[in-house]
Amino acid sequence: MQIWTEHSHQCLPPGTVPIAMKLRTKATLSAPRSRRTFLATASASAGGLLLPGAAAFWCSAPGGLCAATTDVGSTDHFWYRLAPPGPYIDSQRDHKAFGFDDGAVYLSEDNGATWPHRLPFPDADKITFSCILKNGNLLFATLTELFLSTDNLKSCKQIIVKDRKGNDYLPHTPLDPDNPGWYFHPLDGVHTWDVDGTEMLVWGNYCNVLGGAVPINIYYSTDGGQTVKIAFSFGQSPQFQKKGAGAGDLLGDPEIPIVCRHIHSVAYNPAENAFYACTGDHDRADGARGDVHECHWMRGTYDSANDSWDWKVLVSVNSNSRYKSGGINFVDGRLYWASDANGRNGVMPHDRGIFSCDPADLADKSKHTLLFNPEYESANMIIQDGVILSAHYAPASPYDTGFIISTDMGKTWAQYDLKQFGKRSAVRFHRRNAEGWFRVDLRKGWIERGEVLFIKPKI
Repeated sequence: MQIWTEHSHQCLPPGTVPIAMKLRTKATLSAPRSRRTFLATASASAGGLLLPGAAAFWCSAPGGLCAATTDVGSTDHFWYRLAPPGPYIDSQRDHKAFGFDDGAVYLSEDNGATWPHRLPFPDADKITFSCILKNGNLLFATLTELFLSTDNLKSCKQIIVKDRKGNDYLPHTPLDPDNPGWYFHPLDGVHTWDVDGTEMLVWGNYCNVLGGAVPINIYYSTDGGQTVKIAFSFGQSPQFQKKGAGAGDLLGDPEIPIVCRHIHSVAYNPAENAFYACTGDHDRADGARGDVHECHWMRGTYDSANDSWDWKVLVSVNSNSRYKSGGINFVDGRLYWASDANGRNGVMPHDRGIFSCDPADLADKSKHTLLFNPEYESANMIIQDGVILSAHYAPASPYDTGFIISTDMGKTWAQYDLKQFGKRSAVRFHRRNAEGWFRVDLRKGWIERGEVLFIKPKI
């Protein structure tokens, strides 16, 4: 089957005058069993019963590309299915989904069933972040650049981040151009909140694993992505620098003493009108300072009148601690998080699990409630509609693709191993779409992009 599409738009850097571009694309599409389809229909002995579904296929439609849903699997607590062949579904919101392939970005208005909006984008394979805003704007990022579309992908423009002093914040010049770092990639999937009647977008970059050294920042926007600024910048760690960098090439804010490898999670507590962030990962030698903690919990408040932030460090610890964590959530003012404590710099067994406490008691472990201990590392979690969904970190777990779930707000728990997907770590949990499905990245190891999985709890 062949589909022909015509487009006349392109993504433009700041200050560039749009030039009409007529692009005629020939896409050769076929219906053989793809890897995604094969995985979805493979044996589910550990994950539950597979229910018959429509075979994956592509078709031509007046609204654009379309794809049938893949087969649906079932456990006692949730249904699950891989994303259908087609654009990689990077984010979702209500009935919308944002996706990309090797040469274009896409917008769906029916949860990925069809993709009527397409924009040529040569660097689509480098996309590491995207977010659908409440006003319909689409903000997405490659390794080092941010882009915004305000017209359903008829066009987009580059957004230059502003630092805390209002200056342009530009990516560093890498010594290895193939490894410029991941400036905007998050590990969590929820980044927007209603703050005093305004939607705020706040996220931090999970980096310094693949793709080169990069500074660590918390970013924010209060105007639908039109302006993106830095809420907090971490300091300079000698451990995460460009290979061969000199003293003048160090990445990070030289005025900030607190350092980390990357950010695990940022979340908002409306009961306090405050944001919380946690970072990783270990203690590392830092010259005269000796071993320096990289695991921190921070609390930040935003002053909208002055467009300023006030951040305070609440906890700094080593990696063998429940504070080496992620998946921060707030429900009715109470704090929930998941720990991936590891390392051998403390008392065994590892101090890990899924915890809850009053935010004011975060630093006092005696006031924490251990809701569930999966026994293995878990630092991604989402809570919505009374459902707590978390997952195993595959390289440190005997589970291949392990999920942890409670459908009654932590009263009872279950774990499932979806072995048919192989060794995968679930990250970037997005809120449920209009059809009730959570969207989850399945990462090879724990960070390299693999597949997209949808999970629908049985509630």
